Amino acid sequence: MLPRRPLAWLAWAFRGPPGPRGACAPGAAGAWGRRVGPRARRGCCTAPGTPEVQLTQERYPVRRLPFSTVSEQDLAAFERIVPGGVVTDPEALQAPNVDWLRTLRGCSKVLLRPRTSEEVSRILRHCHERNLAVNPQGGNTGMVGGSVPVFDEIILSTALMNRVLSFHSVSGILVCQAGCVLEELSRYVEEQDFIMPLDLGAKGSCHIGGNVATNAGGLRLLRYGSLRGTVLGLEAVLADGTVLDCLTSLRKDNTGYDLKQLFIGSEGTLGVITAVSILCPPKPRAVNVAFLGCPGFTEVLQTFSTCKGMLGEILSAFEFMDAECMQLVGCHLNLASPVQESPFYVLIETSGSNAGHDAEKLGSFLEHSLGSGLVTDGTMATDQRKVKETVTCTST
Repeated sequence: MLPRRPLAWLAWAFRGPPGPRGACAPGAAGAWGRRVGPRARRGCCTAPGTPEVQLTQERYPVRRLPFSTVSEQDLAAFERIVPGGVVTDPEALQAPNVDWLRTLRGCSKVLLRPRTSEEVSRILRHCHERNLAVNPQGGNTGMVGGSVPVFDEIILSTALMNRVLSFHSVSGILVCQAGCVLEELSRYVEEQDFIMPLDLGAKGSCHIGGNVATNAGGLRLLRYGSLRGTVLGLEAVLADGTVLDCLTSLRKDNTGYDLKQLFIGSEGTLGVITAVSILCPPKPRAVNVAFLGCPGFTEVLQTFSTCKGMLGEILSAFEFMDAECMQLVGCHLNLASPVQESPFYVLIETSGSNAGHDAEKLGSFLEHSLGSGLVTDGTMATDQRKVKETVTCTST
């Protein structure tokens, strides 16, 4: 998942005078003197005059299955189910028909915006009876085209299903609707001294339901594990409109089949996730970030092993990117690297409860890494306000 806004953490890590705004034109030289092609211009993909994305059915040899087409009677039925939530304006349908990378495009003529699980159930029941194809869609930030239709499927958006249903201030268990934006959930639980176990570059746009449906990893997986462990329960609506209520908030539940695991990573193929119960860890009191340069990928792996051994319980993230990624950072954000040019770069984040203890451990690790040649250069963020802005670009 990709962010729809500039990457905030780079502001502290890369310093230098801003370059010309036109530096990313096709064929222009990047900050490191290497020419950047048009495929690297992701930030310009929605600029006026951009060529229309080719239809998926024209790009790939796929055939439409024998589903029905949406009729006026169907639209009237949808309007009764979700009054004001039926979108048929061709201009408004352009964005939800196209994936984030602008490589795939469907031709859906109807987008539905329910607010409750009951409305989703009634929609799917009607579509099941009429043999209408449905494409669930969250924030549409995916990288593989799974959130957009291939043909004329009905787009079922969870954008209006954005309510927090409950939060337990002792256990840190959050129950919310699937359309809640990840960044808004992060702000909500941080006010209660907790954090979301998931963090992505696309957190300003992606929905928690989509995160669960795709089993998104993110940069906190190293510390808090995958969603298969932090999602305690969920509610989903099956294709025939049946509501499957597995929205338990019990951490230790050994009863029966763990049906929620079937939906985590299912990408909407088994049903539409409408609500999620998720375990949020306590907010760390001390966070440190280091940015390092490595001479090779072998050294990146050795640095990771050393990092796990020396930082142990306070290590929360370890991300790397290569020199070409750094060139794109310089080109698109007009920022200079704080470390000397290297083939690979590593971002390390620690989080714990004692700032002095964590800083000492991180300092010892950096001293060892520099002395052994695993790292050629490095810098640390000392301003906690800037550390708070940290997001990842390598995990996306």
